[in-house]
Amino acid sequence: MSILEIFRWVQWTHFATALRESELVYPLVMTGHLTGMGLFGGMIAMTDLRLLGWAMTGMSITDVVEQLRPWKRIGFVLVVGCGLSLLASKAEYYYHNPFYWTKMTLLALVGVHAIVFHRSVYGNTKALDSAPKIPRIAKIAACISLLLWLGLVAAGRSIAYFDVPDNLRPNYQDHAGALRHTSMAITMLAASVAAPTATCAVVAAMK
Repeated sequence: MSILEIFRWVQWTHFATALRESELVYPLVMTGHLTGMGLFGGMIAMTDLRLLGWAMTGMSITDVVEQLRPWKRIGFVLVVGCGLSLLASKAEYYYHNPFYWTKMTLLALVGVHAIVFHRSVYGNTKALDSAPKIPRIAKIAACISLLLWLGLVAAGRSIAYFDVPDNLRPNYQDHAGALRHTSMAITMLAASVAAPTATCAVVAAMK
């Protein structure tokens, strides 16, 4: 069985079909995914800015990493859980979408980056705090992380703008109609408010 056939099978499962045709649950799952991206990526960006010495310099690197870790985990759970649900709902569409694969590649590289720099940077914060200045390796790790996340967010946002050719377009109808467009607009608005608000709340709690 090919990857495309697997994606098609997943798309037509009862769960995926029900989610795709839902007028309420689909927008909520999308909001959860975008909010998770805001939390997960936002907390990582804040850590990177501290490693670069550009923000929160009044706090030790160890404090920043440890206080943001729970929020990163919450964001990660939202990203993975909601993301897998969204993938299942329109799996064949995502299969043909190059921006989706770009996003997944960058997300995998984020994981590789975390593993590569864990021992020398992210798991070695006390040594970084005791150093006369932030080591170059930590700044390199932070710059790479920021670049990966900028690319990941750009690719994720571009997914919706890729028009699948008619001969590759999945053979299903979106029954939500005009209401879906309204729901998606509400979703984007909610996520654009929820993610920054959650980030600001975490920053305020750290002070």
